[in-house]
Amino acid sequence: MKKYTDTGKKDTRSGFGVGLLKAGQANPNVVALTADLKGSLKMDAFAAEFPERFIQCGIAEANMVGVAAGLAITGKIPFIGSFAEFVTGRVYDQLRQEVAYGNTNVKIASSHAGITLGEDGATHQTMEDIALMRALPGMVVLNPCDFNQTVQATIAAAKYNGPVYLRFGRPSVPNFTPEDQPFEIGKAIVMNEGKDVTIFATGHTVWEALLAADALEADGIKAEVIDLATIKPLDEKAVVESAAKTGAVVVAEEHNMAGGLGEAIAGVLALQRPTPMEFVNGADKFGQSGTPAALMQAYGIDAAHIAEAAKKAVNRK
Repeated sequence: MKKYTDTGKKDTRSGFGVGLLKAGQANPNVVALTADLKGSLKMDAFAAEFPERFIQCGIAEANMVGVAAGLAITGKIPFIGSFAEFVTGRVYDQLRQEVAYGNTNVKIASSHAGITLGEDGATHQTMEDIALMRALPGMVVLNPCDFNQTVQATIAAAKYNGPVYLRFGRPSVPNFTPEDQPFEIGKAIVMNEGKDVTIFATGHTVWEALLAADALEADGIKAEVIDLATIKPLDEKAVVESAAKTGAVVVAEEHNMAGGLGEAIAGVLALQRPTPMEFVNGADKFGQSGTPAALMQAYGIDAAHIAEAAKKAVNRK
């Protein structure tokens, strides 16, 4: 089994900040906008180096989307940044009408996503954003797993011609992928080879899936772990091939049960390779206040629950 090592905990939103600066240095058309959350989105370095390419829109997210769409029409590559709840649910009409419908080249950078926002509670947490963004025709949905991958995903988003939703979080989490690992939109990454069960994971759950794989190996179960940092377009070939290889599937995500990665994979396998499946997610619930680790455990989105689901899937073969 290939081992990944935590090289030091970092927050993925800081990975976005680094990736945004690098993208801006590489392409003068990259611009950044935020709704009064420059510090929270780690846009400070970009704003300092390129003040003429940074727009503080204030607490006016809907207006920010419109400004970004206009900039995209003129050839700019705008990144709009806010909390995931505010830059999806609050402005869904603008995203649909001004970004997705026109296929404008706007990048939606959403921080503080999922349950791991923690103590801010249900009003600021969002466990529905992936479902919302997956439903928009032509929208790419990216959910990188650690700091390094977020840097690369941000750079890849800047190079991609079309709307992109980029999801990341606030808490410091293990940083374990190689710094120079290429990021290709639409391609799955095999983290561990296995033969008994496949664990598809995305975002913060990838590290939990790797921990679960270690625990399962001690019980004689060899789990294949696949990082699906691109949720849309889904790497259907990788999904089907791994399911055919192992004959059992678990999908782990920091998202509600409806409309997320689990349902995307279930749809693919139902048509191409029916396979016993188990789902690890936040069920049909809103969030609540608590530490990120406590909430992941309370909502059953951690290594222990992933390992338990894997055993259930194996027993259903």
